[in-house]
Amino acid sequence: MTVMISQLFLQHYWWIIVSILASLLVFLMFVQGGQSLIYSLPQNNIQKTMIVNTMGRKWEFTFTTLVTFGGAFFASFPLFYATSFGGAYWVWIAILFSFTIQAIAYEFRSKPNNILGQKTFDLFLFLNGSLGPFLIGVAVATFFTGAMFKLNQMNQVHWATQWYGLEALLNLRNLALGFAVLFLARINGLLYIINTLEDDALIKRSIKGLITNSIPFLIFFLFFVISLLFSKGFAADPLTSSITVEKFKYMHNFIHMPVVLILFLAGVASVLFGIGITVFRKSLSGIWFTGSGTVLSIFSLFLIAGFNGTSFYPSLFDLQSSLTISNASSSHFTLKTMMYVSFIIPFVITYIWFAWKAINNNKITEAEMSSEEHKY
Repeated sequence: MTVMISQLFLQHYWWIIVSILASLLVFLMFVQGGQSLIYSLPQNNIQKTMIVNTMGRKWEFTFTTLVTFGGAFFASFPLFYATSFGGAYWVWIAILFSFTIQAIAYEFRSKPNNILGQKTFDLFLFLNGSLGPFLIGVAVATFFTGAMFKLNQMNQVHWATQWYGLEALLNLRNLALGFAVLFLARINGLLYIINTLEDDALIKRSIKGLITNSIPFLIFFLFFVISLLFSKGFAADPLTSSITVEKFKYMHNFIHMPVVLILFLAGVASVLFGIGITVFRKSLSGIWFTGSGTVLSIFSLFLIAGFNGTSFYPSLFDLQSSLTISNASSSHFTLKTMMYVSFIIPFVITYIWFAWKAINNNKITEAEMSSEEHKY
């Protein structure tokens, strides 16, 4: 008996997959968060080397997840990929550039007689650590605030400004999410340092840094969430596919999808709990609570951006050009074929888990960084 899988089911299935990958990516950007601290956190070169190496042992996880996220988005919702990359390309070029110099820095930072010198590669790591999370946060915020594009009958994109995506930096809500993602990455980076390094002085400084980074994170995150709940959203009619502006759209999405609301609140609570037990109880396990909370929170935000008849990439220039999971998706054949391929994901996650544990068997120490020949 042949099982019929509807196009609607496949579209929702792939939006869930993309949302999971996005949430994992934001968590794994603790690598970028740690890199952004290499000038302010360590007190000497040995401590800086310890931080770079504990992040360096995980940077490929982040990079691979970024590529996988982009590939999954392209394959399942190619019209978004063509619209955003074809119009807002300056933002994406900046993001890709920041991750390119990260890879170069980890490859050559400690190579003998490198032409640019270690300080240049440290700067590369800092720039990636600061700009990468911020710009990704700004780009994701446009899923809620919209972008200046128009599509013709052939789905060719026309961008309405000469800034080609950089105009997103003029929107306070976009900036708020950008800074929230940056400070969240720094928080996760600090918690990961506390969990993986064996240096009492560095751990004490990391706990202090946790406090100073949590305050701006909460300010920017609360500003974005509150403004999101009380802002206008972009609703898609399931029958006519027409796009209309709806007051309190994202608040309605949470109300109509209570499971998503519960996941979001659980995620926020888990992030706060991880920070709290580290600051007040000096726990070394805070990263696992903030990490799982990060995944749940970002996953929930992606769900309310695309589900419940919502445009996940609204057009501020031509409302009816707005993209939804229905009009931006691949064909039924492509989505169905990829769904079967996606069944290997649990095996990949299992491999990553065992590889992660193997890499983290021993904490990084000052003695190791002083004597080990191979280090970043």
